[in-house]
Amino acid sequence: MSLDVTTLLAILGMALATYACRLTGLLVGARLALAGRAKAALDAIPPAVLTAVIAPTLFATGWPETLAGAVTILAALRLPLLGVIATGVAAIVALRLLAG
Repeated sequence: MSLDVTTLLAILGMALATYACRLTGLLVGARLALAGRAKAALDAIPPAVLTAVIAPTLFATGWPETLAGAVTILAALRLPLLGVIATGVAAIVALRLLAG
């Protein structure tokens, strides 16, 4: 297997762009003093991204994944993060075993 120079340059360019965005966010974000709606909007980004990543899996796979997702969402309303993770893992393992 050989690596094409164009492919290597594309990978390196994407890596550079990714880390430049992250570094810029850290440098600029530390200087911003946000309050009110701007802070609320930025605080809403992580759950929105997580939902966008997880939702297709919940609805595009079988019933064990959908039900485990529902169980995990319910657990998130009451438990701390580690409890939610443990509940979600246990739910998917048990439901996949049940499904065969």
